[in-house]
Amino acid sequence: MSVIHQPEASNQNTADLPRVDMKLEVVTLPVSDVERARRFYGSLGWRLDADVQGEGFHVLQFTPPGSSSSVHVGKGISSAAPGSVQGLFLAVSDIEAARADLARRGIEVGDIFHRAPGEMPGTGPHPTRRTYSSYAAFSDPDGNGWLLQEVTSRLPGRVDTEAVTFSSRAELVAALWRAAVAHGEHEKRMGGKRDANWPDWYADHVFAEQTGGALPT
Repeated sequence: MSVIHQPEASNQNTADLPRVDMKLEVVTLPVSDVERARRFYGSLGWRLDADVQGEGFHVLQFTPPGSSSSVHVGKGISSAAPGSVQGLFLAVSDIEAARADLARRGIEVGDIFHRAPGEMPGTGPHPTRRTYSSYAAFSDPDGNGWLLQEVTSRLPGRVDTEAVTFSSRAELVAALWRAAVAHGEHEKRMGGKRDANWPDWYADHVFAEQTGGALPT
């Protein structure tokens, strides 16, 4: 009979312990044809970081643009069946632009749809472009399933740092455009008067979006 050893009890509060960062690095995707997978993920515009072969395995590492995590696709790297991985989310700042980019690359991608807690699902982007609520689905040739998900602001607690960072120029541009639109509404509420402190307002908006705080009005 196997015995599971539990850690010894400690009087030290875990909140006092130093935290070790654990960053998601790689997701593994089993495929049946490595060269076909190479062509597919390369056609997405993803960066090929590594191509490693050994006895009984062949793995490619791809990284989506702007992502800090990568995917391993290959044979002999998982006990799972090719095509069995589902529900892989790709956060995008503009669901329509992301879907159009895939379509231009010849990728078969489903229509945009929306769903949100407490609301009926429907076709097209979410009517108010509610963050985390607009999607489009596609699969690789083996059937591993991906979902584009529009994320324009993070939920409270999702980001646990006071430093706001952007993984790409396009992501920063999209955040500034959203701030510009929101600031235009802010100036309307001010009676059309120009807000000389707009840089501070933009900064507050961008920071609040990324850290899950209350957006300025």
